[in-house]
Amino acid sequence: MADTDSFQNLVAARTLLRTSLEKSITLASALEKTGPRLEEIKQRLPSLEAAVHPLRAWKWCISAVGGHISRAVGPATAVLKVFDAIHGLEKSLRRDPSSDLHGYLLAVKRLEEAFKFLAENCGLAIKWLEDVVEFLKDKDKDNATAAVVVGDDDRYLSNVIKCMKILKELQANEERARLDGGILSVSYDKLEAEFGRILREHSLRLPIVSSESSIVATSSFSVSLIQKLQAVIERLSANNRLESCVSTYIDVRTWNVRECLEPLGLDYLEMSVFEFDNLEETDSRIDKWSKDLTYYMNNLLEIEYELCDEVFKNNGSNVSVDCFVRIVTESGFLDFIRFGNTVAESKKDAVKLFKLLKIFHTLNELRPDFNRLFGGKSCNGIQTRTRNLIKKVIHGACEIFWELLPQVEVHRGTSPPPNGGVPRLVSFVHVYCNQLLEDDFRPTMIQVLEIHQNWQHQRFREGILREEVCNIMEAIRLNIDAWAKSYEDTSLSYIFLINNHSHLYKALKGTSLGDLVGESQLREHEKNKDHYMSIYLRENWGFLPSLLGDEDETLFSNERHVKKKMKSFHEVLDGTYKKQSNWVVADESLRKRICKLVVDKIVPVYKSYIHKYGDLIEQDGSKYVNIYSEEGLVNMLSSMFRPKVRKCYSTNSTRHSIDKMGEMVTNSHFPSTTFVT
Repeated sequence: MADTDSFQNLVAARTLLRTSLEKSITLASALEKTGPRLEEIKQRLPSLEAAVHPLRAWKWCISAVGGHISRAVGPATAVLKVFDAIHGLEKSLRRDPSSDLHGYLLAVKRLEEAFKFLAENCGLAIKWLEDVVEFLKDKDKDNATAAVVVGDDDRYLSNVIKCMKILKELQANEERARLDGGILSVSYDKLEAEFGRILREHSLRLPIVSSESSIVATSSFSVSLIQKLQAVIERLSANNRLESCVSTYIDVRTWNVRECLEPLGLDYLEMSVFEFDNLEETDSRIDKWSKDLTYYMNNLLEIEYELCDEVFKNNGSNVSVDCFVRIVTESGFLDFIRFGNTVAESKKDAVKLFKLLKIFHTLNELRPDFNRLFGGKSCNGIQTRTRNLIKKVIHGACEIFWELLPQVEVHRGTSPPPNGGVPRLVSFVHVYCNQLLEDDFRPTMIQVLEIHQNWQHQRFREGILREEVCNIMEAIRLNIDAWAKSYEDTSLSYIFLINNHSHLYKALKGTSLGDLVGESQLREHEKNKDHYMSIYLRENWGFLPSLLGDEDETLFSNERHVKKKMKSFHEVLDGTYKKQSNWVVADESLRKRICKLVVDKIVPVYKSYIHKYGDLIEQDGSKYVNIYSEEGLVNMLSSMFRPKVRKCYSTNSTRHSIDKMGEMVTNSHFPSTTFVT
């Protein structure tokens, strides 16, 4: 059994070997035939290799630019997404920002960021695509075999260039959006309009319409409103539109300040020097100027300063200060300075000193506010104008002050009043000097003198004002003595001295000037008045009773003698009365007192004489001598020394009296010595 299996295996092996041998013979025959063909292929391989080489190089080129293309795809994809977002934001920016200012500002900011992102990514994509184009254009395509792909390459290059063009247009969208009519430009215009609307809506006229009000105004802008304004400014400032905000702010707030000033009636600020010089009432204008300027500074400009500082605090101090200065200059501040200059340049007279002191006092009171509000470099113009006004005021005031004494002295050689009254100079000077010594003007005058002497590098004396006033009053005393001596009629000189000593006593008593000259000087005036009144009565009326005599006319004289004596008495009485009928005693109580003394000296004697000899005088109905009735004689003598037209100036130093007397002073001269009637 085993032998049989082995035999079969050998038969199978023999068959396999025979089949393999047959195949080998067939393969050998085929190889013999293929050999020549392989040799032919071998000979053609170098030329085929040369033909395929350009195709292999182009594949390498495509592989090289693949990286550039891949890098350009990312930014380009982002561009498309951002561009879609921009379209969405544009819709939200077409509405009115007043409905939701915060949301509108946020949309504008996002749109700015989107355009910025768009521009940056477009730039990146364009940069990579430019590299591709440059690479493709510069690549050498000399191999003829590459011609098979040239057509496809041209289409590829064209598409790349077209993509670059689209990206560049998208990149320019931001610039176009910022141009007039562009979405960003329109949005900024809306924000500017909203900025102005908020300002106008809350820039209302203050309820205070009087400059005399002590109430300090407050701003109508709440914290939330200021924050809204700041947010708009921040957005516009970031896009080079800060100047537009500032301009709008200045226009609106300047208008508001002018509206607040409107009720005050400031037309007087524009008057010229000529108009001021011809104005009847100037003191009230200066008082109004002082009140209006104080109100303007403490209320309106204070508000504007604080509001500018708050609204523009995120933009730097220079912006807020510049803005405030423009509001100040455009709202009328320079008109106040101009009026001060008008007063300083007006005609020089004695009363002008008080006008200048009022102006200086006002400016000095406001000095802390000036320094705080106008302390920056942007305020140099305002500082210079204000400083120049102060210099004019101080120089002008000191010039007038130091001319007072020489002007009093120069009047010493003038003629006294022909009626024996009080010279205008005397009436004017005591009121004038007393005004200088009172609290309203004394501190200011001293301060002005001190500043001026410091400018002149002179040592300031504390009592300089009091000393100069004492010198002026001493000059008045010497003038009175000189004027009294210039009268040819000594009786008239007595009336003159009575008038002036009485006037000075009453005018100075209880005043600052009276306190300065001292009680002893006042008593001296009272004593001199009584002394000269006694002399006047004795020399003018004391001898008249003796003309009638006290002897018994019925025993020693006849009717003719009595009448002659009466006639002589009447001639002297009438002559004295007529001569002195134009003389005046300004003080009514003093006039009545003098008249009563004259009546008491004359009337009783005359009455007694008529009672005794009246029958002899009128015997036989003779009208040789007129006889005064007792009442008629009293009335005649009591009517003496009455001013023809009386205007009594108060001896109290009031501004009103100073103003009235100022009308008598022109140029740099004091009034004449004519009696004040």
